[in-house]
Amino acid sequence: MASFKLTIADPKEGKTYQREVKDAEAAGFLGLNIGESIKGDGFGLEGYEFEVTGGSDFCGFPMRKGILGVRKKITSIGGVGFPGLKDGKKLRRTVCGQKIGESVTQINMKVTTAGSKKLGDAPAGEDEAEGKEDNPKDEKAEAALKDEKAEAALKDEKAEAAAEKPKEEKAPKEEAKQEKADAPKDEKPKAEEAKE
Repeated sequence: MASFKLTIADPKEGKTYQREVKDAEAAGFLGLNIGESIKGDGFGLEGYEFEVTGGSDFCGFPMRKGILGVRKKITSIGGVGFPGLKDGKKLRRTVCGQKIGESVTQINMKVTTAGSKKLGDAPAGEDEAEGKEDNPKDEKAEAALKDEKAEAALKDEKAEAAAEKPKEEKAPKEEAKQEKADAPKDEKPKAEEAKE
């Protein structure tokens, strides 16, 4: 059966919410065109009404209004799936048709009528899934922070070691000077005795 990832934009809040629908919940989307409305009762958002604004298929090609069929190559000067072009430039791109079918994996929608429940309030099962997805990002951030702290500590240790080395090198020279000063003046150095 079909499975879709829904990207729901709420223009009043200025936020976008993600939701996944499968099997029976996804059946209501099959056959809809871009610009058509769908009620949220079929997939757990009672009281809401949405307008389909676009989507993409399993290969990432965007849906485009006015295109019939599954996929088509078109030459265009802009719009969905095209960067902002200047000076009358045209590009040839592959796009999907406007009808939602089995090949579509993501559906973009916007809220036209709000319900009583907030879109951000997800069912219990989805909260756990979202928590698991957020943890790896947090762990990566923590690991990066630990690496930075370790590097800073290593630099501090190297700086301390570099500061201690000159002191240690000076100490033997000072001891040698002290020994020469402490040596009796009557004794001749060994090199002079060898010459005699």
